[in-house]
Amino acid sequence: MIMNDKDYSDRRRILTNGFLPISKEDLEERGIEQLDFVYVIGDAYVDHPSFGHAIIGRILEANGYRVGIISQPDWKDEKSISILGKPRLAFLISAGNMDSMVNHYFVSRKRRPNDAYSPGGEPCRRPDHATVVYGNLIRRTYKDIPIIIGGIEASLRRMAHYDYWSDSFKRSILLDSQADLISYGMGEHSIIEIADALNSGIDVKDITFIPGTVYKTKDISGIYDEIRLPSYEAMKRNKIKYAESFALQYENTDPFTGKYLIEEYPNGVYVVQNPPAKPLTVEEMDYVYDLPYQRTYHPSYEAKGGVPAIAEIKFSLISNRGCFGGCNFCALTFHQGRTMQVRSHESIIKEAYRITNEKDFKGYIHDVGGPTANFRHPSCEKQLTHGVCKNKQCLFPGPCKNLTVDHSDYLELLRSLRKIPGVKKVFIRSGIRFDYLMADNDDSFFTEMVEHHVSGQLKVAPEHVSDAVLTKMGKPENAVYERFIDKYERINKKLGKKQFLVPYLMSSHPGSTLKEAVELAEYLRDLGYMPEQVQDFYPTPSTVSTVMYYTGIDPRNGKSTYVCRNPHEKAMQRALIQYRNPKNYELVCEALIAAGREDLIGYDKKCLIKPRKMAQEKERANTKNDNTKKTNIQKIKKRKTIRNIHKKK
Repeated sequence: MIMNDKDYSDRRRILTNGFLPISKEDLEERGIEQLDFVYVIGDAYVDHPSFGHAIIGRILEANGYRVGIISQPDWKDEKSISILGKPRLAFLISAGNMDSMVNHYFVSRKRRPNDAYSPGGEPCRRPDHATVVYGNLIRRTYKDIPIIIGGIEASLRRMAHYDYWSDSFKRSILLDSQADLISYGMGEHSIIEIADALNSGIDVKDITFIPGTVYKTKDISGIYDEIRLPSYEAMKRNKIKYAESFALQYENTDPFTGKYLIEEYPNGVYVVQNPPAKPLTVEEMDYVYDLPYQRTYHPSYEAKGGVPAIAEIKFSLISNRGCFGGCNFCALTFHQGRTMQVRSHESIIKEAYRITNEKDFKGYIHDVGGPTANFRHPSCEKQLTHGVCKNKQCLFPGPCKNLTVDHSDYLELLRSLRKIPGVKKVFIRSGIRFDYLMADNDDSFFTEMVEHHVSGQLKVAPEHVSDAVLTKMGKPENAVYERFIDKYERINKKLGKKQFLVPYLMSSHPGSTLKEAVELAEYLRDLGYMPEQVQDFYPTPSTVSTVMYYTGIDPRNGKSTYVCRNPHEKAMQRALIQYRNPKNYELVCEALIAAGREDLIGYDKKCLIKPRKMAQEKERANTKNDNTKKTNIQKIKKRKTIRNIHKKK
């Protein structure tokens, strides 16, 4: 359990009112001479359970520790890290709710113009590779203080990894940040165990025994039942070794079956990953979400208009964590895991009542879900005792025969939320796994979802239509999506509703050539739909797809995979999805010619684009101009020749 042995009511009495301290004035006001932990974060301070720093801060506080927040310090000024003084036990670091590089850059590596996690949406308020920069800043200022890093950036870079933005193979972030420990995954269990160990006087270098942590050492003699991964140097020399290493890591992400993983570095240094922490029980999930969050951003940001990210989550409810969907381009397996963790109905309904009392609540609960909204229980009965399967997926290539398909609990929750006074509508926006929905023989949830929980448009993620690409994505074959569309339309018609599907599509994923990109364009043509947004594949750390992108190998089977790395080809694949956009004409035309599909350039209804008359006229004009130039040149040469003859005479 997260909670320690103190009486719950005693523990509640020590909780401070309002936000966690962020200044010396806050400390003086509360009579705090020294904090136990100073938490350095790359986001603005938002005290809401959708933000990892809020959960970790409140969990520590609830267990009797004093925690202060330094949000977005000036990494160019060493004094910025000491505004709350030296903590008694340790510094904590999180780059924020997103990897700092994803937060800063589009897949094109161009800077994003704003940052939803910063005051007023201002960009560039945190450094690139924020965890590393903050860690080194602290280490320069406080030489011997323990440093514990966490959050998604540290979690997904805990072992050697490919970094897309520098196009390089990097060491474990533990080494580059000069930290002592990584608390990977969601962190509630491990952070309390770390805090209690430090508080009992154990040196941070001796904290090597906590699940859900990564540490560095020169002595691995006491480790048993371990797996030795290829060394960093071997992986740096040979990409195949990295693919092999990742496959081993992927097989050991389950808390019930995961082994100790050891990665060797030069000079006798080892990075050791302990098995993952156990998933939270329903009672623990309820406890975490019942802590006294202020549910908004710190008031010091009011002058800048607040923090934009709050708008998406202020009136939303988190009902679950984890995902057994296993999409290859998603990092959830490495961060939250494949084991579902859920809150009780009572906990969620209690929070919903709290939301309805907000002064700006308009009657709409924007979302009830998590990574995948319609997962509310383990994928099968044996998962909580034997763990998830190492070499099998629950839904890919098709639903496992042991898969438990049941929407009744989620449906009951939604019905209860709809009955709350003041609630007009309860929407589902965090994503529905449509193949799981199609595997359910009971249409009750599907029908009520369409009737009550769609805001005119339902967002789904087929990602592609080519089965060759879908296989590389770990997604179901396109025929499943086709059946889902048919059923969605039938139910809408039966209910007298006119609601639409908004499919998320991805270009340039490993396995996608121009041939498959054209196939997707033809599908959209037949559908009569052009998406407004297209996601070009983004190689983020610790996903199967990123390993394919870097190595050209599918780590699951060692087979070669086509990878689109050329920026111009990526632009062509992306343009094909939005072939109707006039701005994309030249790219689409070039792509069709390169793919040998000139048959799609013409006036037939099956064609994607028409021959451009202006282009033909321009070509004729250019030819005419060229001929005129040639004629003029010839005339000039002829005149010069005549002059020369006259001069000689």
